[in-house]
Amino acid sequence: MSDVKLSRVESVLEELEYPVTNERAAAELADVTLLLADGERNLGALIERSDSDRFESMDDLESELNNVLPREAVGEPYQSEGEG
Repeated sequence: MSDVKLSRVESVLEELEYPVTNERAAAELADVTLLLADGERNLGALIERSDSDRFESMDDLESELNNVLPREAVGEPYQSEGEG
């Protein structure tokens, strides 16, 4: 099992061969723990939550991953950088 920070998730996602199915990506990354600002989550389980059946590229998977992350994952709950 390996741990990876959210800011470094690309290093893990780039190891997959694209295009890749949701099922295969989730299985291959099931042993990766994603370290978030509010704790940790299993990367494979997060990918399984995606509505996409297939990812055409790493950017596609990373974008979909951001859609399934909890709001608190990146820092202060419900805060947005750039406002103010």
